[in-house]
Amino acid sequence: MFSVAVCVRAEREREQERQTDRHLKHWPNSSSFDPQHSLTMAKRDFSETSDTCSWESPDYEPWFPVSEKSNPLTRDIDKASPNHIVRLLAACDAQMFQTDTGTIYQRLFSDSVVRTMLEVARTVEQILRDPEDSLIVLSGCGTSGRLAFLIASRFNRSLRDRQQKTVYSYIIAGGDRALLTSQEASEDDPKLGMLTLEKLCEGKRHVLFIGISCGLSAPFVAGQLDFCLKHPDIYTPVLVGFNPVTQAREETMPGYSLTFREVVQRMEERRGQRASIINPAVGPEAISGSSRMKGGSATKILLESILAAAHTAAFTNTHVTRRVLLDMMRGYERVYSVTYSHSDQIATLLQTAGLSLQCGGRVCYLSWGSLGLVGLIDASECIPTFGADYEDIRGFISGGYQDMDNIEGDLTSLGSQFCVAHEDFVSLVLPALSDRDTVLLLYTCHDDVGDVEKMAHRVREKTSNLHSLYHGLEGDSAADSIALLCSSVLNITWPSSSTVHMQWELSSKLVLNAVSTGSHILKGKIYRNHMVDLQVTNSKLYHRAIHILQKLSGVSLTQCEEALLKAIYNVEQLPEDITSAGVTTHTLTASRRNRVVPLALVCLLIGCSLSEAESRLESHPVVRDAVEACLTSSQHLTSSPGDQTSTKQ
Repeated sequence: MFSVAVCVRAEREREQERQTDRHLKHWPNSSSFDPQHSLTMAKRDFSETSDTCSWESPDYEPWFPVSEKSNPLTRDIDKASPNHIVRLLAACDAQMFQTDTGTIYQRLFSDSVVRTMLEVARTVEQILRDPEDSLIVLSGCGTSGRLAFLIASRFNRSLRDRQQKTVYSYIIAGGDRALLTSQEASEDDPKLGMLTLEKLCEGKRHVLFIGISCGLSAPFVAGQLDFCLKHPDIYTPVLVGFNPVTQAREETMPGYSLTFREVVQRMEERRGQRASIINPAVGPEAISGSSRMKGGSATKILLESILAAAHTAAFTNTHVTRRVLLDMMRGYERVYSVTYSHSDQIATLLQTAGLSLQCGGRVCYLSWGSLGLVGLIDASECIPTFGADYEDIRGFISGGYQDMDNIEGDLTSLGSQFCVAHEDFVSLVLPALSDRDTVLLLYTCHDDVGDVEKMAHRVREKTSNLHSLYHGLEGDSAADSIALLCSSVLNITWPSSSTVHMQWELSSKLVLNAVSTGSHILKGKIYRNHMVDLQVTNSKLYHRAIHILQKLSGVSLTQCEEALLKAIYNVEQLPEDITSAGVTTHTLTASRRNRVVPLALVCLLIGCSLSEAESRLESHPVVRDAVEACLTSSQHLTSSPGDQTSTKQ
């Protein structure tokens, strides 16, 4: 079923993978790992690989925006060992800190990006100096909304510690339940975004609105930005994303007359005049389109650098400077280096979690303090990304909703998915815990180590599969007693600084992203570097699914969309009422179905019916194995004498 062109392309990609692997063999292991050297190696490895296949080239996957391209470094990540997976993720994350390469793309440290950050930081500083009737709103969908919550909470705590008026708030599409579960249908509603913002800001005379959309694609955020542009006397809009403006989504938004790109173009017309766009390119994600990874990390780096610099200036009677911003961002670059200097220990956690998922067990993050929010965020993202069950990877925070301090408060009445306190873990999970489950403790030297030790003892009564991630300061030994109870220990030591808590959060995010992504790779949820078992629950994921099908099958986008719709509606023929329905109708139906993308892909690869595709998936419960079996069958049919007439062009 593959055309000759597709087969030639596949062979070319395999050669690129072999080159990448040769470069990565030169990476040091953690026993000889120098943090600064690791960053240099990661950048160099990518640079050498990109000589033959650069994502920055206009000829590389030109139909995709940067945030949706596949990363040439990770084409074979689905077959990599745990250690190799971590090294590949490190190399991808290093792309965030690359300097300008002379292409059309801005980078994190580009003059234009830093200059815009400086303008936004000065606006924040002004609000902090005169907070009356002012508000700073961070808003986003999915991961972006969860990070908006995390960052707003962090800086409100900082203001309360200084006995200052809190000025931050957050919006997440779908409300607070979206902090813990996938509520992605709300992303497609620009009017809902606008109304939510208007209600939150009622009575304010000055609002700095920061809308986060990694792919410049979320209609919910676009509606809010458009609303801000219509009320310039009150609202100052800022857009944060990681695609060029020319790659913003062009699809007309449901119930709206504008596209995201048209909204961004209107912002560009006012750039520097109460409207700002911060959109460096950070390279394709390790798993194509999984913006929870680099997109999320870069969001945290950019916004925390801006806000921390503004806080420093406002409360030390100084001014925000370019140097202060650059120092903040370089500090996060060091976080990357220090974290991946422990690559062997991260690989151990990844492998352990992968074994748990492979044998039907679960992975639990037991966290304290703000690391609890990081754990909850990482766990919540696995459901839409990998088609996972909420029980597969779960996060729990010591004080539950009291520690979360979210707007809507306690959500436990919504169901067991929303039970997030340690006491919920003790009552709901601990009684059935066994050695096939993995438990990871996340804590710092500023947390109640005695409480951590008590929980560790309770877990050890049920399983020996207990591990820890600990962030400490130079010279402390608080974690020694807990380490004796754990099968593996990842202790990361940091110099004391005013931003160390935020650095601990980013470091933990990198580790947990590696663990959850790597464990699902080992479970077979990834083919090459594509999430082939994603949930098609909104417009962005609907179109992503179609492009994944097209890339892996080699047939037209029209054929791929037809196959996807057949899988969504479980029909062999598409009636007119389905083909004429809108994307919102399709995604609503898809949200109630499982494995629609694997089903559609099997149908495309071997030209079979849905019932036969379901039978093949049942005989290969690991999605990656099912895809590979069909690819092998498809290529065999293509190469058979006399069968060329059936090859899809």
